[in-house]
Amino acid sequence: MSTAGHAESRYGRWPDDDQPRRGRRAAGRMRRAAGAGRRRRGGRGGERAMVPEAEFTSYYGRPVVKASPWQADIPAYLFTGGLAGASSLLAAGAELSGRRALARNSRISALVSIGASTYFLIHDLGRPSRFLNMLRVFRPTSPMSMGSWILFAYGPAAGLAATAEAVAALPAGARNALPDVATTGLQLAARPAGLLAAVTGSAVATYTAVLLGDTATPAWHEASGQLPFVFAGSAASAAGGLAMLTSPRHEAAPARRMAVGGVAAELAAYTWMRRSMGLSARTLDEGRPGAMLRAAAVTSSIGALGTVLGRRSRPVAMASGVALLVGSALTRFGIFEAGQASARDPKYTVVPQRERVDAGRQVRHSTDGS
Repeated sequence: MSTAGHAESRYGRWPDDDQPRRGRRAAGRMRRAAGAGRRRRGGRGGERAMVPEAEFTSYYGRPVVKASPWQADIPAYLFTGGLAGASSLLAAGAELSGRRALARNSRISALVSIGASTYFLIHDLGRPSRFLNMLRVFRPTSPMSMGSWILFAYGPAAGLAATAEAVAALPAGARNALPDVATTGLQLAARPAGLLAAVTGSAVATYTAVLLGDTATPAWHEASGQLPFVFAGSAASAAGGLAMLTSPRHEAAPARRMAVGGVAAELAAYTWMRRSMGLSARTLDEGRPGAMLRAAAVTSSIGALGTVLGRRSRPVAMASGVALLVGSALTRFGIFEAGQASARDPKYTVVPQRERVDAGRQVRHSTDGS
């Protein structure tokens, strides 16, 4: 009892003469609150929620994780890097099978593509020295560190192989004007450099997917297990499409097979990725990223169909090659935009965290009960 003639309780204050009645009311309110939203199902003993499930969000709806500061340079870097790596792989196979024109054009395409990729990366970094600074550390557990060293190994090998092809394609007079040591050295180094570029090019085409998956961005992180397969298929379809544009039809059979196989692998891996991503898979279907990825699937499928049906027609082959390149680029840009969208919306961070916490509690309760 308080000195002011009132009784105190955890539910409030009431006058002394009204304490029993108000206490009963408070107890009734507690019982009703404990059973709110629950009703017995007829004869089954189950329970059905009568209120909607709570939607978890962050304070004032602000992002929980910070979206990456990357701009359009980065998805362009992802696309051109994948194109370069897969082109080197295609060039090595073409040389080993005696398709000289396909090998030459693919090696030159790889050099141009990796040059463009390096430009986009350095433009995003702001200064070339920042890329060189990344080479000061060799850390196998860091995708950024390993990616820098992969590029460092791939670039010179791809450049040497492409330079040898360019020199070999010069007119005899211009080629004879070069020192014999240079031409002989390029001829001897062309095949080993091309094979090294093919081996490291496979990593160049896929390491960027590992890099994205290692971030805290929800859509990229949840897709980390399947994203390298999506990028590998996308790179293969783009390299095959570019080779169909630049190489004679009678030598382009490996390029056609790579293009069709790449589209099939990309679409299969993308379907697998969507099913395993959880809530953040919505970002692949909504807004600008969804539009890009739907267009990517359509253009890639059209390119693959044209490759199969129009292999005897040069115009159809060229149109199919353009479609394959566009589809591959849209895949990279769409996945990039999906990740940015997932970082800006807090529910893609908070809701999966809450689900993991609840799942952990259920496991602990079941373990304690057993």
